[in-house]
Amino acid sequence: MLAKTSKDQTRQKVHTRIRKKLMGTTERPRLNVYRSVNHIYAQVIDDAKGVTLVAATSVEKGKGIKGDKRPTGGNLASAKEVGKLIADRAKDKGIKKVVFDRGGYLYHGRVKALADAARAAGLEF
Repeated sequence: MLAKTSKDQTRQKVHTRIRKKLMGTTERPRLNVYRSVNHIYAQVIDDAKGVTLVAATSVEKGKGIKGDKRPTGGNLASAKEVGKLIADRAKDKGIKKVVFDRGGYLYHGRVKALADAARAAGLEF
């Protein structure tokens, strides 16, 4: 009998397949997205050096992301705020162009909202 694979195992297989084709360089780093049930995380990574250059999450307190009104970061509004925040932090570091890594998730919902907000804030991908 075949073992059942979870959604996360399937996502990780898809992400591995995507990562074979995507590579963040010093000139054009990789914007990676991780989406959990309650939060969303974004990192700008230089794969050539193996270094995270910039990061933003919906977990951060005191940054205008998570307040008393919104107990969870697992919604579209938080994804948009994280997208804007990651773009602003990347621009502060002099990063204008990135390669988008959707992390094996469908380009839909919170992942799309984060990407659209990052584009609107000035990141090119």
